Amino acid sequence: MALFKKQEDSDWSSVSDLMSGLMMLFLLIAIAYMLNVAEGQRKVKKIAVTYQEIQLSLYNDLMNEFKKDLPKWKAHIDQKTLAVQFMEPDILFSLGKAEINERFREILDDFFPRYMAIICSDKFRDSVEEIRIEGHTSSEWGNREVSLDEAYFNNMALSQERTRSVLSYCYHLDSVAEYKNFMRSHITANGLSSSQPILFKDGTENTRLSRRVEFRTRTNADQRIVQILDELQYD
Repeated sequence: MALFKKQEDSDWSSVSDLMSGLMMLFLLIAIAYMLNVAEGQRKVKKIAVTYQEIQLSLYNDLMNEFKKDLPKWKAHIDQKTLAVQFMEPDILFSLGKAEINERFREILDDFFPRYMAIICSDKFRDSVEEIRIEGHTSSEWGNREVSLDEAYFNNMALSQERTRSVLSYCYHLDSVAEYKNFMRSHITANGLSSSQPILFKDGTENTRLSRRVEFRTRTNADQRIVQILDELQYD
């Protein structure tokens, strides 16, 4: 009987040691996981803070550079999207046309080299993912009565032609020759038709201000956050 009891005690001791070892292993795994998550959270937080700092710094630099010009250009800088918005359709293009008006050419001659000097500076160059030249229209189509679908696709083609015209004109300016490599890899032309209209406070469309051109800067913070999350997933 004593022999059996001694054997049981020995077996229980072995099981207890095994359970203790497993608990310690699980504890170490949990600690490692928490440390990994905490490190990931720290990295994401750091990128988020950096993103906000870059956004604010770039907005401030753009405002300091262009604040005296914006009123005469009928332009606006959106702090949230970092978009320089040219909001006067009569300055930009003739109705239904993609050729840039002379006044807008003069504005681009002045604006674009200064804009690129800021974007391509050591301060921001590595943080810029894309510069989107966006063409926006109203939901209307000229003076003709057409369906909403027809107006949408007509305006899509028109907005795409207009953004390509703006990109081509800016790209061939002698004053930005030093930035051409950067431009080829970062600038895109995007015709968005009437998908992002400007609205009055009552929710109706401001058809005049909806016809606009924007130079929108996207930073690479979102891609860096996704990369960190992928690394955490496979660690």
